[in-house]
Amino acid sequence: VGSRRVPGPVLALLLFLCPPPSPACPAACRCAPGEVDCSERGLREVPWGLSTNTSSLRLGYNFITVLGPRSFPALPGLRLLSLAHNRLELIHGRALLGLGALRELDLSHNRLSVLTPETFLPLTSLATLNLASNRLGELEPGVPGALPQLRALLLQDNPWVCSCGILPLWRWLSRNREKVREKSSLLCRVPEQLNKYPIMAFGDESFRQCQETSLSTQHYIASFIIGPFSFIASVFFCTFMGSLVVFYHSLRRESHCWRRP
Repeated sequence: VGSRRVPGPVLALLLFLCPPPSPACPAACRCAPGEVDCSERGLREVPWGLSTNTSSLRLGYNFITVLGPRSFPALPGLRLLSLAHNRLELIHGRALLGLGALRELDLSHNRLSVLTPETFLPLTSLATLNLASNRLGELEPGVPGALPQLRALLLQDNPWVCSCGILPLWRWLSRNREKVREKSSLLCRVPEQLNKYPIMAFGDESFRQCQETSLSTQHYIASFIIGPFSFIASVFFCTFMGSLVVFYHSLRRESHCWRRP
């Protein structure tokens, strides 16, 4: 039984009336080829149903507070991710897995106070990281150190605590000045006498006391070993000296006894 062939013009008309399905777009977002804009949608979490072809994802001005493990689907082509102006307080160490092609990450204007290097290890291509206007009092230098392609880091408008704890970050900033944007806006908030003092204005002499009093791990181990040993040795020494004194006095007493008539 032969099958009828559909004439070319009819086939073209059918394709026009029934176009192929477009890439997935979350209901709360606006989508264009490669771009997804979910800004100002009252979202409390990252929407799913994103196309794997997404190269730009904007989630700003929402109410996202936590990025849990694997918060994002696999987006191998994502280049730009903006989470600015949310309420982010916590980013899990595995939250950014699957975003290895990311070039720009905007986390500004959130409530982040702690960040760990583990979180940023998957972002091997990241060139720009914006952490401005958060609640960071200090930052492990391992965070920018985990980003081998980093070219621009924004840290202004954070309540930096300018104590000995900021010394590792200050060292990293001093060695990577070309990567730090708005350097003059990195200001101390604590202690009060250093309020609004520029971090980059510190010199080596500012941390001399910290360098003299800080101990490395090896020093702590040596202290734990030498301390008890010194105590035990001092006990034995005192016991030995006490015994000698007692023995000396007993000899003198015996010698007096022999001299008596």
